[in-house]
Amino acid sequence: MEIGIIGVGHIGKTLALKLAEAGHKVVVANSSGPENIDKATLATGAKAVTAKEAVENKEVIILSIPLNRIPEIAPLLESVSEEVTVIDTSNYYPARDHKIDSIESGLVESEWVAKQLGRTISKAWNAIGAPSFESKGKPSGALDRFAIPFSADRDNDRKIITQLIEETGFDAYYTGSIADSWRQQPGAPIYCTDLTAKEMKDLIYTAERERLPARRDLAFEAVYERMNNSKSNQDPEFRVRINRALYI
Repeated sequence: MEIGIIGVGHIGKTLALKLAEAGHKVVVANSSGPENIDKATLATGAKAVTAKEAVENKEVIILSIPLNRIPEIAPLLESVSEEVTVIDTSNYYPARDHKIDSIESGLVESEWVAKQLGRTISKAWNAIGAPSFESKGKPSGALDRFAIPFSADRDNDRKIITQLIEETGFDAYYTGSIADSWRQQPGAPIYCTDLTAKEMKDLIYTAERERLPARRDLAFEAVYERMNNSKSNQDPEFRVRINRALYI
């Protein structure tokens, strides 16, 4: 498939590496120009391009940027066909993104993203931590293979995302429509807690929507405090442990 990725942070970089390695034609773009993209991101065949080029003639466009920057790229997608699968990987953290009133009032994060872009979107790869995504993929059929949740409103988007998640080394777990994607937002039991598909199935409907923001903020504060304590061991499993303790 022809895939464009906007954003080359930890998730965007890993997507570029894994999807190019799987045989897709992948291009990546950032906000400062292709010449500033780390060559390590291109090691398996992805190509660095401008943001405009990243959305031209693509079957799939993946947005891997902070949620508060979504409105900035809306003009880029104005000429993109509605048939193209656009996947949002972002999450809302008010301490980082500043408060967004409509989300604070209960609007589902990806519904807000869809409104900013004025188009149908899907959501995936938002609910796995970067270290886990980079290192914990396993072959299809492995009994202890972790799953990545996703939501989509259209059958074709669902089919494409299932294939791509499977190709990145994880089982694809469909959580429902974009309106239901709050079940994979920060604070939910299946958010960045490294679960198998069976475990996700057992836990997804235990999510209590009204309690997600408080749990999200507690986890954020715990991680922020640890990251700013030079004496703390920067254990990549720390976030998973905190999330499992607070969310499940």
